[in-house]
Amino acid sequence: MGRGRVELKRIENKINRQVTFAKRRNGLLKKAYELSVLCDAEVALIIFSNRGKLYEFCSSSSMLKTLERYQKCNYGAPEANVSAREALELSSQQEYLKLKARYEALQRTQRNLLGEDLGPLSSKELESLERQLDMSLKQIRSTRTQCMLDQLNDLQRKEHVLNEANRSLKQRLLEANQATSLQWNPNGHDIGYGRQPAQPQGDGFFHPLECEPTLQIGYQPDPITVAAAAAAAGPSMNNFMSGWLP
Repeated sequence: MGRGRVELKRIENKINRQVTFAKRRNGLLKKAYELSVLCDAEVALIIFSNRGKLYEFCSSSSMLKTLERYQKCNYGAPEANVSAREALELSSQQEYLKLKARYEALQRTQRNLLGEDLGPLSSKELESLERQLDMSLKQIRSTRTQCMLDQLNDLQRKEHVLNEANRSLKQRLLEANQATSLQWNPNGHDIGYGRQPAQPQGDGFFHPLECEPTLQIGYQPDPITVAAAAAAAGPSMNNFMSGWLP
């Protein structure tokens, strides 16, 4: 079955309107190119979108020359004595059109790279775009890997510096401890920190206790036995006082 007749009216849907504009614009540019090649005709096509973007095609080397020819055919021959200012304006306008066309082409390429306006592209153009994206992705991954390796090398270098500083501080701490030990113990005797040397006990005054502890819970010793043990042992270190005799 053939396609139904399309009603010519403004498309209300914004997305459908943009897609239709892109397809028909590319088709119109293609038809203009085919006409210029097949029929050896000089064709100039200018399209402005609803956003004010310019799309143009010219079969000749310069759009300005084609416009001058069009003006000559419709409005008569231009004046021969064109001033230098007007020539400069024409040259500037031509340069502006070239730059604007280049800008539009770059914008289309950017939209295609972002995945937009891909409908009008052919299969070859899509393959070329895919290869370009693959190359860009490989370059991005390579750059990211190199950046991570550089960061890793920097961290390893910092770790080495910190280890050296830690080793130096540990050596200085050991030297300071040795110096302090020699200062407090110049004769070289090893005396423990906070310990006092044992005092020799004389046989005449202090005697080891041979009795049982004085505090016993739940047991009452015999007072005669306690008094006899205390008399035999003599005075004790904890000032133990014997019990009263009954």
